[in-house]
Amino acid sequence: MSELIDPHRDDSAGVAGRADPAEDGVRASQSGDPPGVPTVAALRVLLLEDDPGDAYLVRELLELAGGGYQLIWSRDLADGLVELDRGVDCVLVDLGLPDVAGLDTVRSVVGHPSGAAVVVLTGFSDRAVAAEAVLLGAQDYLIKGRVDHESLARSIRYAIARRQSQESSRQLNEALLLQAESARMERGLVARPIIHNPRFHWAVRYEAGGRRALLGGDFFDAIELEDGTVRVAVGDICGHGADEAALGVALRVAWRALVLSGAEPDRTLQAVERVLRSERASDETFATMCDLEFDPTAHHVKLRMAGHPSPLVVGQEDVLDIPPGGRGPLLGVFDDPVWPTFEVELGDHWTMVIYTDGIVEGHDRDGTERFDSTGLARTAAAAGPVSSPRELADALVGAAESANGEPLADDVALVILSTDAAAGR
Repeated sequence: MSELIDPHRDDSAGVAGRADPAEDGVRASQSGDPPGVPTVAALRVLLLEDDPGDAYLVRELLELAGGGYQLIWSRDLADGLVELDRGVDCVLVDLGLPDVAGLDTVRSVVGHPSGAAVVVLTGFSDRAVAAEAVLLGAQDYLIKGRVDHESLARSIRYAIARRQSQESSRQLNEALLLQAESARMERGLVARPIIHNPRFHWAVRYEAGGRRALLGGDFFDAIELEDGTVRVAVGDICGHGADEAALGVALRVAWRALVLSGAEPDRTLQAVERVLRSERASDETFATMCDLEFDPTAHHVKLRMAGHPSPLVVGQEDVLDIPPGGRGPLLGVFDDPVWPTFEVELGDHWTMVIYTDGIVEGHDRDGTERFDSTGLARTAAAAGPVSSPRELADALVGAAESANGEPLADDVALVILSTDAAAGR
């Protein structure tokens, strides 16, 4: 390490005692830039040193280094902490100050919120102490008696660079930890379907719009009741952001609680809408939702539609044909809404896709047309009857993104149920 030369000079007349920082006697010389040429701000260097001779020498070495430094001298830690509050880039710390001893000085400076780099000044016999100071958070140390102006300036600038790198790493680690914690929380908020009826094979898929987060405003849930009936819900909150994601979770949890409590299916959407109205941040927020009730034999399904896209039965040319008056209003828009129930005969072997509109609203590559429900049906039919629900979910999302040319801008939620034998793979 570099060492600080001690000339044993009693030449402290040029070193004024600490006063107002604008009037400090220990300052760096200014560069000789011509008028009108912008200058780089000088690095503010705080020297904690009770020896006037050493303080004078530091000033001379920094001036020999070519300027670019504003040196502020404090004779004790108390005054130095005042300067730290005003902001400095680097602190040169002597370990023998009158008001604090040894490594306690380093602990105080390193722990100060200013975030300044720290370089310790020590004697030749205190190398072990200096190394311990680095372990406490100092960026470097200088041994008095063996340093020139170049190594002093280099140590200061390297110390500042190391401190900035350490701070960047700390902020990055904090951001990664926060991101991981947010991801864990979001994963915990996504539904875990509970379906044990062996007649049903299923898969779910969730993609937040643009892959900007794990959780968006869309939601889904699926749960089997004690009699073997399977209930499924897929919904979509208008808008994007944390508020919409939180509202989607609230509606999903409310729906599951209602189903598990044995609430009448015809009344479920009414209760969910009351939750929407009570939890939304704006009266303009609305939602769509599809509520399905599959009988234990998996031959029939009852649907209740709140302005939601119709489910797709694989093999058909398009989505389910909703009878006149079968589609109810959006959630959160009209007073005294009514959602009719209609029943569909499914037969023995079928695969159904319940989805949010994010998967059909993406454009094709030239931007002239949307992927729409026809593209979804075409992709599902092309996947063939041998596809498992999981493979089909991957194929549908992949085809929509491929047609769009990039990740879909809107959130996507899929629930796929099937009774085909191949789906059980």
